[in-house]
Amino acid sequence: MSYITKLIVGLIGTAGLCIFIGGLSQSISTGFAGFVGGSPFMIIAIVVCGMAVYDFYDECIRKK
Repeated sequence: MSYITKLIVGLIGTAGLCIFIGGLSQSISTGFAGFVGGSPFMIIAIVVCGMAVYDFYDECIRKK
């Protein structure tokens, strides 16, 4: 796969994942669970998005 294709598809996929997980975290925190009940999921969501962004960098941007 070409560099530009990997870059575009990886960016779309990573952004979609982080937007979905961020929206899910926001929904849980403002819903029935409240901020205190949703904070463990929020921490997990931040870590998962960080790992996804690093994997995007490692696979698509960094030259090997």
